[in-house]
Amino acid sequence: MSGHSKWHTIKHKKGALDAKRGKIFTRLIKEITVAARTGNSGDINLNARLRKAVIDAKSNNMPNDTIDKAIKRGTGELEGVSYEEITYEGYGPAGVAVILETMTDNRNRTVAEVRHLFSKNGGNLGEANSVAWMFDRKGSILVDLEAKGEDELMEIALNAGAEDMQTDSDGYQILTAPEDFDTVLEAVKAAGIEPIEAEISKVPQNYIKLEGKDAQQMLKLYEALDDHDDVQKVFANFDIDDVTMEQAG
Repeated sequence: MSGHSKWHTIKHKKGALDAKRGKIFTRLIKEITVAARTGNSGDINLNARLRKAVIDAKSNNMPNDTIDKAIKRGTGELEGVSYEEITYEGYGPAGVAVILETMTDNRNRTVAEVRHLFSKNGGNLGEANSVAWMFDRKGSILVDLEAKGEDELMEIALNAGAEDMQTDSDGYQILTAPEDFDTVLEAVKAAGIEPIEAEISKVPQNYIKLEGKDAQQMLKLYEALDDHDDVQKVFANFDIDDVTMEQAG
């Protein structure tokens, strides 16, 4: 899981900060609204994407009233902003591949601002499919090392249909085909395990090891992109070791 654990560590620290600032709610509301619209249903039993979005919202203590309003905006029962989903690709320092998933009501504004953030932080915005081929779409379930023994967790995951489980000092990562994600996640939770994170992710095929200034600049680029109001998710194929992470702050 080289790279994955450090990547998740960065995301979790950033996620904790975002939660304090209320940014998590903004992202979740957008996801619920778009999921209800694109899935043509406000019923979580008929709309898998919406069901996952609502579960995530509730796990972040979003009030039911806020969730209901977001769903109704998506189905058209309430007026609201219409968001467009756009994926951007680019390169960070040392050729790191970066993918952004965004939701925006103004694509011209978003692409201009994203391009500026790349340029300002040692990267550049690329063309469509310039780096997407370096990633595989997978279900990713991250579990704390203390949650369950490695052999037992692997047995649970593989029996439920997982493709692989990788381990390092920061946790277990269970990887699934996207279509098997829900089944494996349910099996993990049924075993009394609450994942640290569970999502359909873009998993890098290979990682670029960063040190020194490249590591510092990549972290600045990641933070700048992740802080943008229209960015929902950031994926990248960099790996930074613990010592370098500490030095980079």
